[in-house]
Amino acid sequence: MNDHPARRPVTPGETVAAPPRPAPWVGTLRVIEHQAAVQRRFWRGSVFGYLLTPVLFLAALGFGVGGLVAEGTGRVDGVDYLAFVAPALMAAAAMQTAAGESLWPVMAGMKWLRTFHAMVATPLRPGDVYRGIVTWTALRATAGGLVFVAVAGALGALRSPWSPLAAGAAGLTAAAFAAPLAAFAATQETDLRFPVIMRVGIVPLFLFSGTFFPVDQLPAWIRPARFASPLWYGVELARAATLGRWDLTLVPKAATLALGITIAAAWGTRTFTRRLGQ
Repeated sequence: MNDHPARRPVTPGETVAAPPRPAPWVGTLRVIEHQAAVQRRFWRGSVFGYLLTPVLFLAALGFGVGGLVAEGTGRVDGVDYLAFVAPALMAAAAMQTAAGESLWPVMAGMKWLRTFHAMVATPLRPGDVYRGIVTWTALRATAGGLVFVAVAGALGALRSPWSPLAAGAAGLTAAAFAAPLAAFAATQETDLRFPVIMRVGIVPLFLFSGTFFPVDQLPAWIRPARFASPLWYGVELARAATLGRWDLTLVPKAATLALGITIAAAWGTRTFTRRLGQ
């Protein structure tokens, strides 16, 4: 039995070869598998953030505020208010949940629970951990978006058979926030700056990225700021899908989100590698 290479004891001074590292995409899948296993045990706690909160917003704004709009002009951007606000709420929910899950949980993995250190003690690379975290966040937002689309359809908020594609826009929006915020969280020693990011960054984006009203209603001097908001691009893509408004302007909007994710991913790979020491 001891002659088996997997069981033979190591003699003093003997060099043991490290196990081969998997391909980057395989390592990313391993981290996603771990996240899915954790999610299966705690999924009930995330239902409120991913589904119930945006649905409650949809009901309150679509039927409440929408009723007030109907008494006035009756339409916003050429459609009733419920159809206008529904895809934006889905993208905004993806942003908010992705932001929360890319700050404190990353701090926990790096410092409080050190689960990321346990991961890189295996053949996984720090970059695998980072990509797995961001990809899992995007997948969860996409899945939540599909459920939201189904609920919005039942409430009569959809105007296009292409509406399920809005879930992809939600996933892209989630990745656009998870990628830089996870990279930033990996550089921090405490979570003192995280509430500031949520209050000074995420909340204003939620309010002024075309979620509840067209950005053309903003003062002229602040309208160009929408081009710096990943949520605005996500809202535009999701709204195009649910309203069936396809044009060439969507290409640069999607490309801008993809470029931002790519740049943030390069930064995140470096910060995770530096912090995890490999």
